[in-house]
Amino acid sequence: MNKNKRLISGNEAIAEAAIMAGCRFYAGYPITPQNQIPEYMSWRMPEVNGVFLQAESELAAINMVFGASLTGTRAMTSSSSPGISLKQEGISYMAGCELPGVIVNIQRGGPGLGNIQGSQADYFQATKGGGHGDYRMPVLAPSTIPEAAELMMAAFDYADFYRTPVLLLSDGILGQMMEAVEFKEYKPIKKLVKKDWILDGARNRVPRSIFSLMTAPGALEKHNWKLLEKFSKMEKEVLSETYLAEDAEILVCAYGIMGRIGKAAIQMARKEGIKAGLFRPITLWPFDSKTASLYGSKAKKVLVVEQNLGQMVEDIKLAVEDSKKVFFHGRPGGGVASKEDLFEKIKELIK
Repeated sequence: MNKNKRLISGNEAIAEAAIMAGCRFYAGYPITPQNQIPEYMSWRMPEVNGVFLQAESELAAINMVFGASLTGTRAMTSSSSPGISLKQEGISYMAGCELPGVIVNIQRGGPGLGNIQGSQADYFQATKGGGHGDYRMPVLAPSTIPEAAELMMAAFDYADFYRTPVLLLSDGILGQMMEAVEFKEYKPIKKLVKKDWILDGARNRVPRSIFSLMTAPGALEKHNWKLLEKFSKMEKEVLSETYLAEDAEILVCAYGIMGRIGKAAIQMARKEGIKAGLFRPITLWPFDSKTASLYGSKAKKVLVVEQNLGQMVEDIKLAVEDSKKVFFHGRPGGGVASKEDLFEKIKELIK
């Protein structure tokens, strides 16, 4: 019997993986469907000599993470869609100050308060901006609970290595469902160096300061060019999965939970002799345009599947460079396309 293998929900697996990766500060505020994360952290953090804080608001939570990061502590927060909107100012501040931290978004339906069903409506928010100013941050999108745990550990390494906030973008379905997860020992995926920038008291050293307000002429422009150089280095960290894509006449493009459902629909199509395949981006930023272009250009038609009104479809069109062959199938507001729905759509496109 494998003692490291547990039947666990997605939210709890994310929390446990964070602790295994060395997270020792968590601040959050309740919102469905991510509430198991702060609940889990509230009892696990004291067991590892970490700090758990239920903040008075989402704004407070992200700024608490900001403060903890200044000390060099691995810190994180989590929320669901409207709560992440409230954190955007703090995320922008962290990016401007080059502070590492991990943010988890267990997406729900929107816009506005929407509902508590799982959704993928925050793709634009996650990949095209979010907060104000010129900044980017890595966005990781798991499609299974074991992968969510693995990516959660990786998120802290990316954050520390690049001194940047990192977003794990999941959804209410993956957050609430349960799977068997084998928790492997945490091993850094990046060569991490000592944090010589932290604010730990200026004892026997020159004082340090970390800030994002730069009013001197040209100072902010210089800082932005420096950030761009770092963002350019981040672009090599692309992750994606392909499945039966080499000879695919219909290429299904989907991420997260829809990538998982899409794979099942492709299996149904293959049994009927239809050459369907999958492209699943794991990093939504940086986006693996090269792989999407490679298989999208060879396919006769490309089907983008999302739990929204069509957001990743724009990145697929840019990668494929032939918008006429790109089609979209979506379910917004918490709707979920079944494998049968997608199979029928694939059959329509093959005609």
